[in-house]
Amino acid sequence: MATTSQPLRGKTTCKKIFWAVFPHACFILSLVIYAFLGALMFSHIEGTREVTESNEYRIFLQNLTYLARNLSDNVTENENMLKKNIHDLFNTADPVWFINPADRWNFFGSLFFCCTVFTTVGYGNTYPVTRIGKYLCMLYALFGIPLMFLVLTDMGDILATVLSKSYNEFRELQSKILASKLCSGSTCCKRNELKCRTHSKIVVNEPLTIMELLRSQAGVKQGSVKYRNVELFEMLIARENENTQPVRNKSMERWSSCPELAREKTVSRVIKNFDKIGKELEKLDVPIVLMVLVIFVYISCAAAVLPKWEKNMDFQEAFYFCFITLTTIGFGDTKLEHPKFFLFFSLYIIIGMEIVFIAFKLGQDRLIVLYKKVISFCAEKNLPSKKIYPK
Repeated sequence: MATTSQPLRGKTTCKKIFWAVFPHACFILSLVIYAFLGALMFSHIEGTREVTESNEYRIFLQNLTYLARNLSDNVTENENMLKKNIHDLFNTADPVWFINPADRWNFFGSLFFCCTVFTTVGYGNTYPVTRIGKYLCMLYALFGIPLMFLVLTDMGDILATVLSKSYNEFRELQSKILASKLCSGSTCCKRNELKCRTHSKIVVNEPLTIMELLRSQAGVKQGSVKYRNVELFEMLIARENENTQPVRNKSMERWSSCPELAREKTVSRVIKNFDKIGKELEKLDVPIVLMVLVIFVYISCAAAVLPKWEKNMDFQEAFYFCFITLTTIGFGDTKLEHPKFFLFFSLYIIIGMEIVFIAFKLGQDRLIVLYKKVISFCAEKNLPSKKIYPK
């Protein structure tokens, strides 16, 4: 019996783990599939478009040729005017004129563009040119951004749980260390003995049945009616709690004998997991200074690795780029030479956005508390003072 029960327990444990992880994996897998489908769509639409020389492009080349002919090393008096004309000319240029669509809109480039769309980063150096590409970009963002926010909220719950447990364990360890330093040996021993006695009393005293309880009440001296009613109520609750476990076992046996009921129980548990999304993030109570420190360390790690393949970046430039990316500002002033390498950092970007999102949520809560204090303080100041009139 023991050998057969162990595999069954192992299977049930694996099923519980699977259905617990299923909602989180479902969101992430949906986002990955959505990104790959978008990359295939935009690479086909924008990468295969025909490049036609427009009239504006021809005028630009003519003006550039004219300025190049007037350029001379011996003439320095019109140098400032020449620089201004060149600057004004290049301001009228469209970056699309100097880009090969097949190189910019390959699969990795399109995948990078899709990530910048649904993460709302939007660097601006890659954008659709065709009319159908612009329409599809709006439709793609309309469904992709809510999906990304759903993944952020779901993973934010996981990070919030990890941060809360870690912070609480650290506080408990810190309190234990302080208590051990302040507590003397004799008093600690006495407290431990008292705890052991009370624990042993709680373990030995078992709740009685209703009939035994009524019989015992008949032999007890007449005391306070309120006290006896409270004691009777507590014993009945203890008895009820004791009897709940066998009921669960019977119900589990009934589910195991009837697969339909077991399936319904599993489906309801999965639905409850979906309903709990965002609840752990609301309970998070971690110092905002700790979150700022975590963000600084997290960005510093990427800033130290990114210059290894992006040679035009140093540590400060990479730190700036990562901060602009994780906060979804995305100026686009810092361009990547190898965007497909940065795609391997997709998980880093998502987790980093989670951390920044949690930090913003904590900052929002602190600001709300601050506003409440300011409003209550101003309201107390403006209250009319009570005047005491003489009798």
